[in-house]
Amino acid sequence: MKITQGKISGLTTVVTINIEEKDYKEKVDNTLKDYRKKAEIPGFRKGKAPMSIIEKKYKISVLVDQVNRILQDELYKYITEKKLQVLGSPIPSNETNIDWINSSSFEFKYDLGIAPEINFSITKKDKLNYYQIKADEKLVNSYCDDISKRYGKMSNKDISADGDLIFCLISQLDNQGNILDNGISNQATVSMDYIDSKSIKKKFIGIKKEESIDVDIFKAFKNRSDLSAMLNIKNEELDKIDLANFRFKVININTLIPATLDQELFKKVYPKEDLKTEKSFKSMVKKEVEDQFIHESDRMLKNDVVTYLIDKLSLTLPDNFLKRWLMETSEQPITEEILHKEYDMYSKSLKWQLIENHILKSYNIQVESNDLLDHAKTLIRLQMKQYNQPEPEEKQLNDIANNILQNEDEKKKMHHQCLDKKTLEVYKKEFKLTKKDISYDDFVKLASQK
Repeated sequence: MKITQGKISGLTTVVTINIEEKDYKEKVDNTLKDYRKKAEIPGFRKGKAPMSIIEKKYKISVLVDQVNRILQDELYKYITEKKLQVLGSPIPSNETNIDWINSSSFEFKYDLGIAPEINFSITKKDKLNYYQIKADEKLVNSYCDDISKRYGKMSNKDISADGDLIFCLISQLDNQGNILDNGISNQATVSMDYIDSKSIKKKFIGIKKEESIDVDIFKAFKNRSDLSAMLNIKNEELDKIDLANFRFKVININTLIPATLDQELFKKVYPKEDLKTEKSFKSMVKKEVEDQFIHESDRMLKNDVVTYLIDKLSLTLPDNFLKRWLMETSEQPITEEILHKEYDMYSKSLKWQLIENHILKSYNIQVESNDLLDHAKTLIRLQMKQYNQPEPEEKQLNDIANNILQNEDEKKKMHHQCLDKKTLEVYKKEFKLTKKDISYDDFVKLASQK
């Protein structure tokens, strides 16, 4: 067997593999002998059929199978030994044409796409902005209002107002406006905040107990999941409803009384802090909100790094090879139109993958098992805090984290998150970052323009 490689031109090369009879004969012969032992051929006892019949029946398929195995093993062995940085996977050359019946030696050609050489380092000459989102008074007050509602209490009232929760008997009506016999009927809570029609929402404001409102449910509620839950039917059953008018009879009216911004609330929200005044509470809220926004700032920095390095390095890819490879290997058929439309996005993604791999190698970025455990524990703490649950003891925290990491999908996702975190640390350290304060509204506008 002989393997040769052509010159690399335009980041593509051709690898030629010549296979002689001696490379596969022994394996083919042994396989055919095994076939003969097991073959049941009419007119012959099991295992006694002439080898000529066995060869006629099985030799070509066995030959093709063995040669393909040799090809796969030797091709990837060659790629590894020669340290070829290939993109995609080798694809048979259009020149390859095999005569399995009349030939004993075969020549195979494979086209390979080669990755461009990457050699760069991040220095202080590489400059980017880092946007620090600041919570203004309006945003802090909005968060404080949400906290007040979250810790508030429900109270009954006689007349509804905007934002109330109205518990109703919901009954389907016939064409004459009467309650439909054997129609849909259910008791459920209607939240005014989820009524999509402004005109229908007005009907629910100022209503009293025992009063009724007739509405078209499909005009009032656009969210199918909420509507099916309200009517206590399956989502797909909504399509079968031909009488959409329903009567909502008020049984009870509940309103949320927000908690007062006082020391009792401050202690509930921040049990480890000794907050005496509303000003100190809002300062704490402001800090917490801005800490939460760091994730958004980091994400924009990551996006800016990607764009900056792709533009700066201007990597060249073997585009024609990659397009052909995508067309020939995709599980779903790809048309020329789809390829033309989506290739730029694929190309950008591949370039970044190559750049990021270089960064991971250059800065020796690795994710260890303790990194995954610590990350899982951090996520658990954040989730507990989000639902106002006490933080578990360390042993329980470790047990929960280890249990989560038993799930391979979760483990893979967290591995990726840890890599992101570590590369972000490199970007913050190596790039020359100009920190700029920005309001949340302006940050959103800026992000939408990128």
